[in-house]
Amino acid sequence: MTIYAVGDIQGCLQPLKCLLKKVAFKPDRDQLWSVGDAVNRGPKCLKTLRFLYDMRDNLVMVLGNHDLHLLAVAAGVRTLSSSDTLGKIIAAPDRDTLLNWLTHRPLLHHEHGFTLVHAGIPPQWSVEEAIGYAREVEQVLQSPECVNFLQAMYGNEPAVWSDDLTGMARLRVITNYLTRMRFCTRKGVLDLESKGPSPNHTVAGDSKKVSPWFSHPERKTAGDRIIFGHWASIEGQTDSPNAIGLDTGCVWGGSMTLFNLDSGERIRCQCKDGKCRKH
Repeated sequence: MTIYAVGDIQGCLQPLKCLLKKVAFKPDRDQLWSVGDAVNRGPKCLKTLRFLYDMRDNLVMVLGNHDLHLLAVAAGVRTLSSSDTLGKIIAAPDRDTLLNWLTHRPLLHHEHGFTLVHAGIPPQWSVEEAIGYAREVEQVLQSPECVNFLQAMYGNEPAVWSDDLTGMARLRVITNYLTRMRFCTRKGVLDLESKGPSPNHTVAGDSKKVSPWFSHPERKTAGDRIIFGHWASIEGQTDSPNAIGLDTGCVWGGSMTLFNLDSGERIRCQCKDGKCRKH
């Protein structure tokens, strides 16, 4: 068995199929890991979700912020924006099956010496701590409190973790770390406004600068191999061999990236009008 991890798909089904063909992926033998954001912004969101659901026995997928947004829209606590491409999923006859499956996806997966997460793990958390906090959100998603959580998860506060946090505020900051984080301070104070390769401001009240979450040398996960997506503007480039970024901006005209967990090889595909540009 070979395990491949893929970056943000976001409804770009053709590049995903191209990559799986390139590596001769065998659904009955190999396994695909997805960093989340399977849907939204791209053209084939319903077909992508159905494709992933059909290969669910050989798929590990964590939830991204766009996947959670889909659940919120489907629950009626959020409206579609002009840039969302989720309408066909909402109207699909099999939507309940697909969405129920989606609510049972984890926010974090740890196996074979790798940790799979959509955005990252803040400097002050170990992998073990992050697993525990992720489970808190997962349990709520799979409970009668799901709709209340989906309604309350939007927002940038609290900006930093505290063991004293409770209720929806606690769940919101966990979700923001795991599915939205890019920049933070060494103490884990979030900057959720900056989306480029460099921050556009600093966080008040912290003497240290805002930096990519994976660049803080004293972060607890510095020795752990973390596979993540979410950050198209850095094109998969990090300053740490253990921080494996896979979002290379396919939905924005870039490529989609597949990562072989055994060999460390990265395979890219950029399809346009059904034709693949070689890398």
